[in-house]
Amino acid sequence: MKVYYTDRFEIELPVGHRFPMQKYRLVREGLLREGVLVEHELAEPSLATRDVLLLAHTDRYVDAVLNGTLTPAEVRRIGFPWSEALVRRSLASVGGCLSAAWQALLEGASGCLAGGTHHAFADAGEGYCVFNDIAVATLQLLQAATVKRVAIIDLDVHQGNGNSSILGGRQEVFIFSMHAEKNYPFRKVPSTLDISLPDNTEDEHYLELLAEALPRVFAFGPDIVFYQAGVDILKEDLLGRLSISLNAVAERDRMVFSACYEHGVPVAVTLGGGYCNPIAPTIAAHVGTYRMLKHVWKL
Repeated sequence: MKVYYTDRFEIELPVGHRFPMQKYRLVREGLLREGVLVEHELAEPSLATRDVLLLAHTDRYVDAVLNGTLTPAEVRRIGFPWSEALVRRSLASVGGCLSAAWQALLEGASGCLAGGTHHAFADAGEGYCVFNDIAVATLQLLQAATVKRVAIIDLDVHQGNGNSSILGGRQEVFIFSMHAEKNYPFRKVPSTLDISLPDNTEDEHYLELLAEALPRVFAFGPDIVFYQAGVDILKEDLLGRLSISLNAVAERDRMVFSACYEHGVPVAVTLGGGYCNPIAPTIAAHVGTYRMLKHVWKL
């Protein structure tokens, strides 16, 4: 299996910033240390080009990011200070998702140890998301006529408003988001299937709802699944509002990967959110996602 990583593209954040930039390096190191992946299974992706970004984003917004001409309000909405490093990191994140998508079509499963930037709109970024990697990759595959139908399974604790804004009107795309009802974003954009969870939802109810929803995704007949595997559903997560255990996150992943495997649908995984402090539960959950992927897909 080939997995793409982007953690050499880090950005400096103000002291006290709550985004865990070190997470991406720690996940890669954890995967290697625990023997889930070996070095030859990891690769750095090419940076996404301006042209490919324009599949999902307006030229004004893309150029404002690339050239550093975002307004102060646009920068605040993203949540990161603009820098050349931010541009490179954002291009790498999209490039990793693109590479994972094409690799999944070749081998059945792949992933990017970044991305899942589902809050980015066509003309604006927000919520730590600059460009929408899954939307760009979806539109590239559809434009190339490599696939006819795409499904997004978004199990981050936050609703994928950017995914639904960019892709929601397309009949070739099924977007499933299961998220905390009262959490960010506070103005949600309807997906094909949204399941909103009350605060403090626990394992059993969460997994029951997921089991009911997955058949609807696969009844759509997707040719590929993008799995936004955010682990901010953990009860320890600072931004989560749910009460999901590490064991239930592993079972969630097993259910998604087993459904993909049993239906013969390739899956491309993006990392999504995770904001525990201390960060150890977040890293364990992300590493567990790839452990489960390799187990289910017999890779």
